[in-house]
Amino acid sequence: MTFYLYLNDVEAGGGTNFDKLNLTVTPKVGRAILWPSVLNNFPSRKDVRTMHAALPVEAGIKYGANAWFHLRNYKEPYAAGCI
Repeated sequence: MTFYLYLNDVEAGGGTNFDKLNLTVTPKVGRAILWPSVLNNFPSRKDVRTMHAALPVEAGIKYGANAWFHLRNYKEPYAAGCI
């Protein structure tokens, strides 16, 4: 899961676009979005519907914070050189 929190309003642009869902979330202070990156029934398969892109900020500045929630320990394989 990915959790993203917008920390400020943006004058123009800077949204998070989920192309396959036909959805763009506009940055607004305090607004948060949470989405899965895998399928519920098959947690080892990526959910392509939630592929997303950060749109360019057209005016102002964008501040945000994110957190990722993992199903398994990813730190040990990463430290061992597996990516």
